[in-house]
Amino acid sequence: MNDNGPSMGTLFTDAAWRQNTGLVVLLGLCPLLAVSGTVINGLGLGLATTFVLLVSNLSVSLLRGWLRPEIRIPAFVLIIASAVTAIDLLMQAWFHDLYSVLGIFIPLIVTNCAIIGRAEAFAARNRPLAAAVDGIGTGLGFCLTLVALGALRELAGHGTLFAGAEMMFGDWARHIEIPVIPNHPGFLLAILPPGAFIGLGLLIAARNALLARRERRQAEPLSTERPTLGEQA
Repeated sequence: MNDNGPSMGTLFTDAAWRQNTGLVVLLGLCPLLAVSGTVINGLGLGLATTFVLLVSNLSVSLLRGWLRPEIRIPAFVLIIASAVTAIDLLMQAWFHDLYSVLGIFIPLIVTNCAIIGRAEAFAARNRPLAAAVDGIGTGLGFCLTLVALGALRELAGHGTLFAGAEMMFGDWARHIEIPVIPNHPGFLLAILPPGAFIGLGLLIAARNALLARRERRQAEPLSTERPTLGEQA
């Protein structure tokens, strides 16, 4: 990144919001739709993906001067697979209950198109600090999408929020589960894969509506005319 390039804040905002992996680019949807049944599931997979993105982007940027063009993709995959193996073993050792719930989708982070896409499109062309900021922004944007979708599905499906928090934060976290809708009979569609597609569609629609509303406000001309006496009365 040269001196005339975008600031670190702009890089982070672009990665996390303007080019959000789940809501705009629509990459990595398989794990996003499969394990986003609760907030905690989404948070666990989102943080694991953020760790992999940070490590892979930083490593690719540091090694970009030594990687020949013909071997760069295999090298990127090797770097990403190493980071995924590390987070897989760490979660298995320290968050075993959550690891059991997320299952195969932790090792499958290595196949997430967004990770190798950022390595090829950004990290291999920019300095380590910019690559790290891009990795964190992309990962946190993906994580927030998972958490939002998990909250929507958990609320509609079970009437609660933060169920199973003890899998990530320990036994004390059993008390932070919030029964938002007491005696909720459950909405089966919300916790099934079709419910994940519907929930993601609602989030994309909400984001587009928010952007459209902001554009309309910016396009409205400022009124410089003062009200007449009759209008004031």
